Amino acid sequence: MASIKKIGTFALVMLIVGGIDSVRNLPATALFGTSLIFFSIFSAVVFLIPSALVSAELSSKLPEHGGIYQWVKLAFGEKVAFLSIWLQWINTMVWFPSILSFIAGTMAYLINPSLANNKAYLVSVILVIFWGLTFLNLKGLHVSAKFSNFCAVVGTLIPMALIIGLAVVWLVLGKPIQLHFTHSDVLPNLHSSGNWVALIAIMTAFLGMELVTVHVKEVKDPHKSFPRALSISVVMILTTMMLGSLAIALVLPAGQISLVNGVIQAFSNFFASYHLTWLIPVMTVALIVGNLGGMITWVISPAKGLLQASQSGFLPAFLAKENKNAVAANLLLLQAILVSLFCVAFLLMPSVNGSYWLLSDLSTQLYMLMYVMMFIAAIALKYKFKATNEGFSIPGKKWGTCLVCILGLMGCVITLIVGFIPPSGINVGSFWHYEGIFTAGMLGMIVPVIGFYYYYSKENSKKLCYK
Repeated sequence: MASIKKIGTFALVMLIVGGIDSVRNLPATALFGTSLIFFSIFSAVVFLIPSALVSAELSSKLPEHGGIYQWVKLAFGEKVAFLSIWLQWINTMVWFPSILSFIAGTMAYLINPSLANNKAYLVSVILVIFWGLTFLNLKGLHVSAKFSNFCAVVGTLIPMALIIGLAVVWLVLGKPIQLHFTHSDVLPNLHSSGNWVALIAIMTAFLGMELVTVHVKEVKDPHKSFPRALSISVVMILTTMMLGSLAIALVLPAGQISLVNGVIQAFSNFFASYHLTWLIPVMTVALIVGNLGGMITWVISPAKGLLQASQSGFLPAFLAKENKNAVAANLLLLQAILVSLFCVAFLLMPSVNGSYWLLSDLSTQLYMLMYVMMFIAAIALKYKFKATNEGFSIPGKKWGTCLVCILGLMGCVITLIVGFIPPSGINVGSFWHYEGIFTAGMLGMIVPVIGFYYYYSKENSKKLCYK
């Protein structure tokens, strides 16, 4: 096998920021107006910062064991580890159609904006894009990282900075705004379950801090690179997500924000007001580029983690094979087939916004279950291994780690509870229609693990018989 080229801190930051800090998340959080300020800070304290600190410590202290599968395996064994990596991987199966629909909806602005609500168009574009990204990832991490770096700058950082800048100019010029910054608006009524639904949208925007740690062996000086990259990423993600969402909510009434193409809606409003409509196609292309780059981390990283489980015997041997670029080629192809099948979910909901929300909510819930396991594993590993001075450590030693993990667990539990509440203002059908599809989706994604446990036990029995 050819030698694998390694990536540095900058490439790591771009992979993290490109995969998490995407403009696609802004419309969903903008729906909740100025209350998103409170929920963004709350989510950062109980989830974003804890997940970053835990990921930084474990990737720095255990450079030979990167990713959620390896961490949980060290803490609780292979079977529990497989459940954790399965949750990380399977949640992307239901999430991919929602992010890809955002890309397709943005592309529609270049052709015909009405196509953004055409399910046949959305599904067709989703399939073409995802298969294209799959084949790109087969070239290896160093190739996909270069693509991600370019896309993150052109399609994430520049549009984020621009939409925030346009909003500042809007305020300076005294143009009409759709937001109110009163105490009651910024600090919502926390006794209302409906207000807590905002937490789902924001938590969704913060998922994935641990994803790149699975590539620990392909990173230069991981002891220093991961802590640096994760700390820089946290600041960038929290700042741009909060200000970018407020920029959209500033010019668009909540009832008119589309989850699929809300960003380009906001840019169109800004550009029309400033007589810069010629920039709309340019920005549309930039947003498409940014989201394509953001997909890279999500296509390859969970599959890399599942590859580790495959090599332990949980999946058939042909799925455990890597190509010459150290990529789980067969897993990536299987993943592309499954994502293609999940696209039919768009036909089960009465609206595109409803489909987008259902898939995002279901994905977030599955992912939160994985984070519960990660935080518990981090506590166990802190007590299991002797403390060393090498690499990054969470301040406060064991007590500091426990506090950080308890905060993370609290954020996960709250999100899991809130996730079952249907959102108001989005057409998701009747209460029981939503709950039925949502619950069936949760069970359908988790139950297959039982079959893989059976396969694992059967294969191990065969090995013992041959000895």
